[in-house]
Amino acid sequence: MTNRTATRRRWRGAILAAALACLVLAPGFAFWRFVEGLGPLDLSVAGNRSTVVLDRHGQLLRPFATREGRWRLPVETVDADPRYVAMLKAYEDARFERHPGVDPRALLRAAAQFVGSGRVVSGGSTLTMQVARLLEPRDERTIPAKLRQMVRALQLERRLSKDEILRLYLTLAPYGGNLEGMRAASLSYFGREPKRLSFSEAALLVALPQSPETRRPDRFAQAAKAARDRVLDRARERGVITAAEAEAAKAEPVPHARRPFPMLAAHAAETAVAQRPDRSMHRLAIDGRLQASLERLARERIDRLDARLSLAILVIDNATGAVRAQVGSPDYMNRERAGAIDMTAAVRSPGSALKPFIYALAFENGLAHPETLLDDRPSRYGLYQPENFDLAFQGTVTARKALQLSLNVPAVELLNELGPARLLARLRQTEIAVAMPKEAAPGLAIGLGGLGITLADLTRLYAGLAWGGEVPSLLRRADEEAPQTSLRRIADPVSAWYVFDVLRGAPPPDNALAGRIAFKTGTSYGYRDAWAVGYDRQFTIGVWVGRPDGTAVPGLVGRLVAAPILFDAFGRLGVEPEPLVMPPFALQATTATLPPPLRHVRQDVPKTIASTVQAPLKIAFPLDGSRVDLGFSSKMEEHGSLVLKASGGVPPLTWMVDGAPVETGTLRREASWQPEGAGFIRLSVIDARGATDSVVVRLE
Repeated sequence: MTNRTATRRRWRGAILAAALACLVLAPGFAFWRFVEGLGPLDLSVAGNRSTVVLDRHGQLLRPFATREGRWRLPVETVDADPRYVAMLKAYEDARFERHPGVDPRALLRAAAQFVGSGRVVSGGSTLTMQVARLLEPRDERTIPAKLRQMVRALQLERRLSKDEILRLYLTLAPYGGNLEGMRAASLSYFGREPKRLSFSEAALLVALPQSPETRRPDRFAQAAKAARDRVLDRARERGVITAAEAEAAKAEPVPHARRPFPMLAAHAAETAVAQRPDRSMHRLAIDGRLQASLERLARERIDRLDARLSLAILVIDNATGAVRAQVGSPDYMNRERAGAIDMTAAVRSPGSALKPFIYALAFENGLAHPETLLDDRPSRYGLYQPENFDLAFQGTVTARKALQLSLNVPAVELLNELGPARLLARLRQTEIAVAMPKEAAPGLAIGLGGLGITLADLTRLYAGLAWGGEVPSLLRRADEEAPQTSLRRIADPVSAWYVFDVLRGAPPPDNALAGRIAFKTGTSYGYRDAWAVGYDRQFTIGVWVGRPDGTAVPGLVGRLVAAPILFDAFGRLGVEPEPLVMPPFALQATTATLPPPLRHVRQDVPKTIASTVQAPLKIAFPLDGSRVDLGFSSKMEEHGSLVLKASGGVPPLTWMVDGAPVETGTLRREASWQPEGAGFIRLSVIDARGATDSVVVRLE
């Protein structure tokens, strides 16, 4: 063989080898270029989840939709019923724990079924491939799209554990509409968390993601039922459930409507999210069960009252200052009641609910003792002439009885001795936000509600009495710690115990037993707010009832409206009330055995202040130009009566409406009149000396 022939053969062999190499390497190179073109695996979609607010035990209080309006709640694999997980693997991916993300057996089986029948009988996608599709959603069903899922599935398996991949599926799987993830679906379709599901419910959740829009049970119940039954059959074939369990599950109906997501402590949840918008999970100090119970109580109670009234309840754990329940309104979605307004944070007049702090200050300063005698007689301080709520007088009473009966005159007498500025300074010393009229010096009226305060702050003040006089900070988050601040005292320990001992003996409402808790009620001027705050050693509860717009509601009295709710709320705590421990140096005595300086306030000055100056006659309620809602705009058969109240003047009084007398010769400064209908009226009052006052009022 010549050298030329040999050279030709070597060239041919080299060319053939190169051609074969290209045939072998080209697909690999093309696949490598395909993988490189995909870019890195992006898991950021999985991080876009609904913000959730939990209670102190981890119970869901309220979820919030994502910015796209989707419900995608965080879920862990341990949160899913094991029977659901077993059905899911049996139906979607029996070899999930063994394959590397792509199951060749499943792909070959799907291909053979397609060749044999000419249609898709079963897909070859694994759960990992489905997760890949959910992370990078695409509508096309092409070979490149399937290859993309396979590559991403292999990448997922290299990067994540099987448990993490399953968690992604549980979080991202679609369930129709704006529901994503099995937790959101379980809450929406079944009204509960997915930790415990029936076989029927578990099978339905397995079936829906395959075709979520055509199998939605709230729209296509029959299709949903058929898909669920197929899952039950597959689960029976794989031995996950028995034949009897499958038949029983098939007999269960599928849900026909979506249920609303939980909305417990709606106002507290909204505030928590607004304060820390960067967080996706918020855990509050609220107890979910207690919150749900008190929200039911609020709805039950408010339904018996005016349709535009609202109601708020706040529960404080005295040991820590943690807020265990916060009911801002009976119904967050009710527009007529302005339910979206959190009335625990609204500034309102507390009425007589501030009186215990007048007495606490008097006890602390040695001015009085619970058995000190006070005068409940007509008195005047300049032009200010306080009157009791019932316009009657008790004569000489102990401080204990005066506070228990919520008498106004003795409280004003003590405040006059202390000085209203002193009480106001003590309130502000506790870092309580108190609203006062601008450029107005504090007067004696602040002791009877002549200032503004929120239910949260008022309840916190009473919790301070339970703490021995130190006002706690409110802890609203489970991970929050009390700030290290200087002592904020509303009273010393002995004075705080005196107030507790007195208020525990206050006469309770008809639905309660005496002596179980210390409590005080309050009614603001003009019947706008009804209050009741009570406490024992463990808890303090505050209740407010009224209209959010501040409209007067005749008959809205703290003792009659708010106090029964307070005692019912204490009954739902599930614990027996505990009394405060009497501190050392507390003086237990009768009036006769008290030291002489404590037996009577200001012994050298007569308590009844005689004066020739008579306060002018004035209609105190209703106010001139006001609107009074008596229910004429509603469909109720019975309508409220109009309360008439005067101050000053000389009884007896005569009340007139549009010139016609409706009440004559009454010695009391309060009366009532039953109008026949709505409209404007001119109300007048005449006293024994002929003095008059008139107002124009609109009845509604």
